[in-house]
Amino acid sequence: MNISLAVARRARSAVFGYFFLAGFVMGLWAAGLPSLNDRLDLGPARLGSVLLLISGGALVSMLVTGPLVDRWSSRAVCWVSGPLSAAVLLGPALAPGYAWLAVLAVVFGMGLGVTEVAMNTHSVEVEHAYGRPIISAFHGTWSLGGAAGGGLTALVLQTGLDAQVLLVAAAVVVPFVYVPFALRLLPARPSRSVPPADDRAGAAADEAAPGGGNGGRRGGPGLRWGLVAMLGLAAFAGHLSEGAAIDWAALHARWVLGTDPAAAPVAYTIFSVAMTTVRLLGDPIRARLGSVRTIQLAGLLATCGYLLVLVSPLVGDAVRVACAWTGWALAGVGLATVVPVIFSAVGAAGGQVGRALSLVTAFGYSGMLVGPAVLGFVAEESSLPVALIVPAVLAAVVALAGAPAIRSLATEHPRVEVPVRS
Repeated sequence: MNISLAVARRARSAVFGYFFLAGFVMGLWAAGLPSLNDRLDLGPARLGSVLLLISGGALVSMLVTGPLVDRWSSRAVCWVSGPLSAAVLLGPALAPGYAWLAVLAVVFGMGLGVTEVAMNTHSVEVEHAYGRPIISAFHGTWSLGGAAGGGLTALVLQTGLDAQVLLVAAAVVVPFVYVPFALRLLPARPSRSVPPADDRAGAAADEAAPGGGNGGRRGGPGLRWGLVAMLGLAAFAGHLSEGAAIDWAALHARWVLGTDPAAAPVAYTIFSVAMTTVRLLGDPIRARLGSVRTIQLAGLLATCGYLLVLVSPLVGDAVRVACAWTGWALAGVGLATVVPVIFSAVGAAGGQVGRALSLVTAFGYSGMLVGPAVLGFVAEESSLPVALIVPAVLAAVVALAGAPAIRSLATEHPRVEVPVRS
């Protein structure tokens, strides 16, 4: 289906809106957790279980959403999932006790997971219609939305209002804010269950080719399961390495480097600012270097960043903090482009994009989910520097698994290297 540049630009603005609002909802939720904890007297263990239930609900819904996107189109699923993901925030916000919160946390997580897959699938469709790399900026906008949600929560708390009021207001208002963006999404694709007549010959040839058909070797027409697994491994490695920085950068500064408590959070801030900046500005990098070289560079920079963090306790007192900060900045710069490059490659390969993207997303999300627990266990049994060897190795896996997979996809499907529209 040919899409005009004007329609593609409208859809691009819509996807920016979706990513911002999704990040905004997550920012409100994260910033409101302390107030929720105080209201329900949860404590660390029960609060941790709630967060785990949200992640579990999101992971399950991601796997279910892929076939729905392929059947009904990413536009249709976005129309439902965006407003729904904000509306279900009402459940945890009004939960009267832990038992209700546990149930409603799963529902909230499922809403987040459906939106994650639907809007990311639509973003790769918009990128292909647009004719040049644009996905990285979407993910940067998600980060800006999260910062806006957190900042608004801080302002509301300064006025003396409870965060619950803001969560309830957001659950009521944000679903309607999604609507003008939903109206600008790309037109729905024709169902893939009945390919156009001029595609049937190609589909038949694909069925006859080695690894084709429904024999379990392809993640939908044109995308082999082996490549999905390799891309999923790269996404898992990237997300775990990112999660390690989010959870442990400040603690590393405090526990290992002995920084002042007020200065310790600067390590995470440096990582976050570096990642967000590169995501907002990183699309021209991929346009110039191509997807394979970009993910190779991403893995290299992230690995070098973690190596600097690991050696920082061994250098002189005068430079150890600067060494670690430089490492976290490099890690943020490298990891910023991992998800956009992988998602773009999956989408450009064609076939059942929703199903393949949901699998890759679930792989990546599981890395973010298990990472804190694994690193915490290793740190408890040995030390935090030893635990950070894990994300350092996985940062290298980003390049070692991602680059060959994307190179194979580019050989089979030249659209993986997105052409720049003149």
